Amino acid sequence: MERPNAWKNYQSVELEKVESLAKEYRAFLDHGKTERECVNQTVKKLEKAGFVSLEKAIADERKLHAGDRVYLNKMGKAVLAFIIGKQPLEKGMNIVGAHIDSPRLDLKQNPLYEDSDFALADTHYYGGIKKYQWVARELALHGVVARKDGSLVTLCIGEQEDDPVVGVTDLLIHLSQEQMAKKLSESITGENLDITLAGKPLAGEEKEPVKAALLRILKDEYGIEEEDLLSAEIEAVPAGKARDFGLDRSMIMGYGHDDRVCAFAELAAMLDISDVPEYTCCGMLVDKEEIGSVGATGMQSNYLENAVAEILNLMGDYSELKVRRALRSSRMLSCDVSAGYDPLYSSAFEKKNAAYLGRGVCYNKFTGRGGKSGSNDANAEFIGKLRKIMDDNQVCWQTAELGRVDLGGGGTIAYICALYGMEVIDSGVAVLNMHAPMEIISKADLYEAKKAYRAFMENA
Repeated sequence: MERPNAWKNYQSVELEKVESLAKEYRAFLDHGKTERECVNQTVKKLEKAGFVSLEKAIADERKLHAGDRVYLNKMGKAVLAFIIGKQPLEKGMNIVGAHIDSPRLDLKQNPLYEDSDFALADTHYYGGIKKYQWVARELALHGVVARKDGSLVTLCIGEQEDDPVVGVTDLLIHLSQEQMAKKLSESITGENLDITLAGKPLAGEEKEPVKAALLRILKDEYGIEEEDLLSAEIEAVPAGKARDFGLDRSMIMGYGHDDRVCAFAELAAMLDISDVPEYTCCGMLVDKEEIGSVGATGMQSNYLENAVAEILNLMGDYSELKVRRALRSSRMLSCDVSAGYDPLYSSAFEKKNAAYLGRGVCYNKFTGRGGKSGSNDANAEFIGKLRKIMDDNQVCWQTAELGRVDLGGGGTIAYICALYGMEVIDSGVAVLNMHAPMEIISKADLYEAKKAYRAFMENA
């Protein structure tokens, strides 16, 4: 029952494909540290491959047929892509869905203040983080600022070699006895995750001169007034590029593997599909999973069913009943990362049911916590079908649970999509350091995930 290590099966040609895909993925990570940046990259790749905006198709009253490719850009933070299949849409779709948001520090709406000759920014952390991991490290600022006139300023500060970086300071070891005596979860508080932005006063300014100097920089270099920050989305993320990890270069270390590794793998798989599929293929890159899939761009919104309705209408086959049938009859891989087994923390896992780096794409029958609370629990019949698809297509795969029973747990978008009545299972890549500023994956698992997602879309 022990699953083989994927590296053992690769010959020279396949090893080249593994490295080529890893190189593309590192570039995707480096230029996609926010949801908006991921969407921008995704849309460019889709349009280059012949996908047409669904909004444009609607405006042009374009008729859709088997083989047509359309995508929906939802508020610049989520993307749905469709390849229309031969079978009627009401017979269901083969869906792969991942999320593109990752844990980070968000600047508050009124962030700037001065204290002790420093200009700082208040933050509110996003998603589940270990707060102590975000101090004493280089951070970059990514995001957008919306002015009242409707114009948008895009920010990316800290990624170029000659860019300045920012960060959250920590207390020196010589004075940290009280801090270190606290529980790890309490040693750094959320309100103390404030980012130091500047330390030089503006000449001739008496009131908050350092903040005044910072505002001068924002005005002169970016055209931003302090009030504009009320309508801004600025994220502080780890600065720097993704890197090969390990002396054998078998792994990748970078920010945002959760869940951009699955998002990239599903996008790469979809772009590889050249023939008209039997059933309509749908790729979803969604937002807000880390905070419960809420909001207009989260999976709890109804933009999937709205898009299906619009596609049916453009196919001249719309009815509310057919929308419901299309969703109910669909089959889905909820593509999200799994906890990779770490021998340094072996007590957190049950070894027979853990995900191992290098052993291929991982399937989680259920997630949740405790007694599977908050989980989608996939049907045995669906898993049996998946086993055949994976084995027939020479995909290296494994199964896992999210850690030891009663230790913790987590959730994905699977249970939300299951509300439509479709078959769903979680499928993803094993990750070390999950939710840390720098996470680790195996290049082999990325490659096997792409193979798995393509095999599923073409054969489920």
